[in-house]
Amino acid sequence: MQMTARNLSMETTFTLLGFTDYPELQVPLFLVFLIMYIITITGNLGMIVIITSNPKFHNPMYFFLSHLSFVDFCYSSIITPKLLENLVMADKSIFYFSCMLQYFLSCTAVVTESFLLAVMAYDRFVAICNPLLYTVAMSQRLCSLLVAGSYLWGTFSPLVLLCYALQLKFSGHNVINHFFCEYTALIAVLTSDIHIPHLLLFAFATFNEDGTVSTLLIILNSYVFIFVTVSKICSASGRHKAFSTCASHLTAITIFHGTVLSLYCVPNSKNSRQAVKVASIFYTVVNPMLNPLIYSLRNKDVKAAFWKLMSTKVLLH
Repeated sequence: MQMTARNLSMETTFTLLGFTDYPELQVPLFLVFLIMYIITITGNLGMIVIITSNPKFHNPMYFFLSHLSFVDFCYSSIITPKLLENLVMADKSIFYFSCMLQYFLSCTAVVTESFLLAVMAYDRFVAICNPLLYTVAMSQRLCSLLVAGSYLWGTFSPLVLLCYALQLKFSGHNVINHFFCEYTALIAVLTSDIHIPHLLLFAFATFNEDGTVSTLLIILNSYVFIFVTVSKICSASGRHKAFSTCASHLTAITIFHGTVLSLYCVPNSKNSRQAVKVASIFYTVVNPMLNPLIYSLRNKDVKAAFWKLMSTKVLLH
């Protein structure tokens, strides 16, 4: 029986429809997504290089930001290359194990990013509300543990849904109406009752997989205390400086959690499949591209370090 199941898995393939409903847009979409992918790779790797090579950025905030850039780099590389391939290739198939691997890795990246954003909110809370204790409270050991915990939870949390997905009875050729192997698109392929899979997804998306409730509670609590503390600052310049340190993070949170909540935490969603695809583009392609831009464009120190790095490379050449 195990041999038979293995053979079925090896013979099972999926076709990712992607945006085949708009054949005239295949080439323009390919160019748009290719440019976005190049910006994503360049921006996130650039952030990592700038932060690790400049001692000025060796503090908790930039330590977390470097790991956020790494996760965004990985996430984009899990999704975008296959999306680009399917936009220009006639064969849009993907093997069973490749599909499941893409699903698991993408889930891991989403969960890890959600927890990293919560950790960064806590970091801003300590920096603004307890500035005198910041270096003690956010020790190097604690920062390393928080990041390691985010990666570990991001790896093990999606395993439950993966185990369930691996037990689903796929056979032969299956058509997935999406541009990547996403859970709801996978279970939509089944002709059997999908009520339980949807309930399982809702439970884990809300309380476990994306950690949406727990991470949002951490973020909301952190910013409630931040706003209370900042409102007590007498000078307008002091309030502006305090809020400016949180603006980039709030923007990233709004884009990421807004999309995830709209897709996975609303049961019996009546969104069309095309609307789901468009929304998925935001957290799989757009968000990883925007994060380094959001954090760098609003940060004078990062911009100065970037131009210094560029000028050094020009002089070397």
